[in-house]
Amino acid sequence: MTTDMNSLAPAAACDDLDLTLSESGTGRPVLVLHGGGGPATVAGIAAHLSRTAHTLAPVHPGWEGTPRPDWLTGVDDLALTYLHLLHDRGLRDALVVGSSLGGWIAAEMAVRDTAGVIGGLVLIDAVGVDIPGEPITDFFALDARGVAEHSWHDPDRYYVDPADIPADQRAIRQANMATMRVLAGEPYMHDAKLLRRLRRVDTPALLLWGESDRVVTPAYGAAYAAAFGDARFEVIPGAGHLPQIERPEATLALIDAHARRTADSTAT
Repeated sequence: MTTDMNSLAPAAACDDLDLTLSESGTGRPVLVLHGGGGPATVAGIAAHLSRTAHTLAPVHPGWEGTPRPDWLTGVDDLALTYLHLLHDRGLRDALVVGSSLGGWIAAEMAVRDTAGVIGGLVLIDAVGVDIPGEPITDFFALDARGVAEHSWHDPDRYYVDPADIPADQRAIRQANMATMRVLAGEPYMHDAKLLRRLRRVDTPALLLWGESDRVVTPAYGAAYAAAFGDARFEVIPGAGHLPQIERPEATLALIDAHARRTADSTAT
């Protein structure tokens, strides 16, 4: 069962998984996938795109207190879950936008999209591949200050002292990280086979990268983009791992342009 958080309208079944889903707008289908920081990190993207598109923004099972079935233990499970969602809804020419972990999910969806439901990809500072010489920072080993220093162009502006976070919110964040460990902790934040598989993906992809990202560097992003059959790579100045938050205007403008480039006017 899928819960539509906006209108509470009935939605398509997705196996035996209770999927929490925010849905709004009309037009081309757009799937917006959040990273480890949760749905708030992509809320601005979803709200913006819903003005001109049919936007679906799921909460990954296990985040924000949502249930995660025992069988859902990897990013590949999430990729198949979201592909099934699009297929079961009869959606075509979908633009899939993913940030960080969500970008990894989008890439895994693309290599499995044998039905051709995806018409475009946007990966924002995505993890998911192993690039020699450009290791992914061990996020789990960082304290709160280290997370800020690696994630933001302006860490002093975005750093939050854990002592200032209410206890219930700290518990949610800890549960989110526990879920991320299950899904992406071993091997750490990548699929060893994904980089090789991407060469067969000819869906037009846009990879956006904050110039100051120290979780996954712009060099990592450039190599990621080069692995796709058809990809553009854009660096966003004055931004880190979440450019949609630090530089929303520049990020959204690039997403809008890619949406226009990849739109299929014949899709239904």
